[in-house]
Amino acid sequence: MKLRLAIVGAGPAGIYAADILLKHERAFDVSIDLFDQLPAPYGLVRYGVAPDHPRIKGIITALRDVLDRGDIRIFGNVRFGEDLTLDDLKQHYHAVIFSTGAVKDADLDIPGIDLPGSYGAADFVSWYDGHPDYPREWPLEAQSIAVVGVGNVALDVARVLAKHAEDLLPTEIPANVYEGLSSSPVTDVHVFGRRGPMQVKFTPLELRELGELRDVDMIVHDEDFDYDEASRNAISSNKQVFVIDKVLNQWRQRETGSASRRLHLHFFAKPVEVVAGEDGAVSAFRYERTEPDGAGGIRGTGEIREVPIQAIYRAVGYFGSELPDVPFDAERGVIPNHEGQVLDHHNEQVPGVYATGWIKRGPVGLIGHTKSDAMETIKHLVNDQASWWTPAHPEEEAVTALLEERGVAYTDLEGWHRLDEHEIGLGEPEGRARVKVVPREEMVRVSRGE
Repeated sequence: MKLRLAIVGAGPAGIYAADILLKHERAFDVSIDLFDQLPAPYGLVRYGVAPDHPRIKGIITALRDVLDRGDIRIFGNVRFGEDLTLDDLKQHYHAVIFSTGAVKDADLDIPGIDLPGSYGAADFVSWYDGHPDYPREWPLEAQSIAVVGVGNVALDVARVLAKHAEDLLPTEIPANVYEGLSSSPVTDVHVFGRRGPMQVKFTPLELRELGELRDVDMIVHDEDFDYDEASRNAISSNKQVFVIDKVLNQWRQRETGSASRRLHLHFFAKPVEVVAGEDGAVSAFRYERTEPDGAGGIRGTGEIREVPIQAIYRAVGYFGSELPDVPFDAERGVIPNHEGQVLDHHNEQVPGVYATGWIKRGPVGLIGHTKSDAMETIKHLVNDQASWWTPAHPEEEAVTALLEERGVAYTDLEGWHRLDEHEIGLGEPEGRARVKVVPREEMVRVSRGE
């Protein structure tokens, strides 16, 4: 029997799942259709990685190789729940895997977090990465900015805010983003983390890149480096922590005061409140100084400090979005599942419905985790053949006819090649790798050759 499989979400998780199924040791005749709400594939690799990260974006090469084999069909610019429903999928496929990721900001529950001048880091990332569903402009009017969080996204946001816009020109940064960052009056970016410098979530690579910014002083504070035993053990037992310690201590020795911008790292700083000014907008960030508790955690000291700011970005994690007619855990922001098998509110397996990637396990882990995640899900999908759906219209042309009948201007692999070549062509006169097309309508028009 030929399996017709739908995968909703064309980021790394969805592409890896398709590739693993096609190469499975118990491989059978399978036809895979990959759907995404965006006209272009690759998900957060295209729209969640800072433009000055070409080494990380190299993962696109591997994803491109999978798609270019031609054994996976892509339908871009198709919104699940609007253009195509779960009932539609049951009519045309034997099963579906949801790999829609997590793109919203997690909440930071402190007073004042909703004041004017307070933003989610994920929204800012989508803006500077040229996501087609976000506004073209971003309010960059603050001289002093807070970034709450010590993961890779927090450092990306801090780096883009502190970096001089002209130093981003060799990248694929969209024109509107360059213009916005060029007009920014920023002088100081403050990054805050609740725990110590040896308990951060960012990688040594991210940290090193901060220290390479032109005309930006790195400010660290000696009081944060009185290590407890847990931190010393982490340095001696973990190579990444060892490198982070080495980099931060090198920064402590640097001369500062000559740069036009400063990037401050504040550790042992638990968010307490975003303070409003007379105009009702953000005017300061208030935090409690913490200290090690002797057991690997932290405790409050009762000492409250305040830093004047005019904008704040929360970078405390991503959160998944609910999908129509699909079970959802609103507390964790994931599709409830057992190793990728989706569960209903009675904790019973939902036949034919699977999940992989961040919508399955939450927004943790790197690309390597996504591959092992997909392998786990595919193992169950293959073993669950007896519970697959029985589609009334499994023919490959049936879903194409349905989308065309509904007037959905979908894009395909050939269309992505068109858009890719178009963006590369836009960058060539300026000596850039590409200039990303931002408006959805233009992406669709170029992709469809209209």
